[in-house]
Amino acid sequence: MSKPFRELYGRDPACTARAPGRVNLIGEHTDYNGGFVLPTVIPQVTTVELAQRGDRIVRVCSANLSDDRPAEYELGREARRHTWVDYVQGITWVLVQAGHNLRGADIRIESSVPPGSGLSSSAALEIALLRAWRDACRLDIADVPLALLGQRAENDFVGAPVGVMDQMACSLAEDRVALFLDTRTLEFARIPLPPGVDLVVINSGVSHRHAGGDYVTRRRECEEAARMLDVPQLRDLPLPRLEQTIGELPETLRRRVRHVVTENQRVLDAIAAMRAGDTALLGQLFHASHASMRDDYQVSIPEIDLLVDLARRDPRVFGARLTGGGFGGSIVALVQQGTGREVAGHIAREYCARSSQRATVLVPPQ
Repeated sequence: MSKPFRELYGRDPACTARAPGRVNLIGEHTDYNGGFVLPTVIPQVTTVELAQRGDRIVRVCSANLSDDRPAEYELGREARRHTWVDYVQGITWVLVQAGHNLRGADIRIESSVPPGSGLSSSAALEIALLRAWRDACRLDIADVPLALLGQRAENDFVGAPVGVMDQMACSLAEDRVALFLDTRTLEFARIPLPPGVDLVVINSGVSHRHAGGDYVTRRRECEEAARMLDVPQLRDLPLPRLEQTIGELPETLRRRVRHVVTENQRVLDAIAAMRAGDTALLGQLFHASHASMRDDYQVSIPEIDLLVDLARRDPRVFGARLTGGGFGGSIVALVQQGTGREVAGHIAREYCARSSQRATVLVPPQ
């Protein structure tokens, strides 16, 4: 059992801050292309307890690890370790870079957001840490700049080239309300989920990472396609005559562009469907989004495809899709209101029977 803050540090925390994980309803891999996204929060949260010190030493302990010994580093001497501590170091590094005065601190972290699940465990940690430092040091940082600091910490210190969606969602989104975000302008609107639906999120048991590998490759492919098409970002390509526009690109880049441009349109169509209460159309958009990620963006895996296929076979499911960066993680599904727990449990059991992985139902909480 993890030790409480007082047992770890011999005193009580001065402040406690929390941030939720997020699930992206639709709009995948559009954020770093300047496009549109539509995330909402999940019940799982990351909690940060913090008490300032009189020196420049930061001690930090995670209740989710078996080792209770705090990790240590000195403010101003942050150095990448390629461990979870880098997210903590990245936050203090970016705050100091932004001109904020910090003292050392004792920190305890506890999270129910599963890492590698496509549900923004890293962004939840970053926003919870930033909120804790903001409260402890009385920093004048509004919620949008706070999200940008979190993204910068993950981009420039941790080394993961993520877009801004995750931090904005963890900082601004609300329960059963989707955050429609234009990732270029950072303009946002809150869109209530339509009545008559339950949200289901199931973790496949296959973890992913954003700091390297195929995720980085996809981003570079998008940048190369934008360069070849002479546009600032793929966001700037219109959907009409898309196939003619991308006809001279290599096949792989054509696929990447096709996904991003059509996915942006699916976000706009999803908002219209939500506002109209058209759950059937919304479900169709979920299915189309998953097919695009599977076939054009090529970020799905057999386990995720199996979960989506099992969901589609259930008549109570309006739509289901991969959520998050891909290469593992989770699916999100919209189901008939009042059936979410039963549907999710059935899908998880069938998945476990047909794969080598164990699914975990995250929403609704079991």
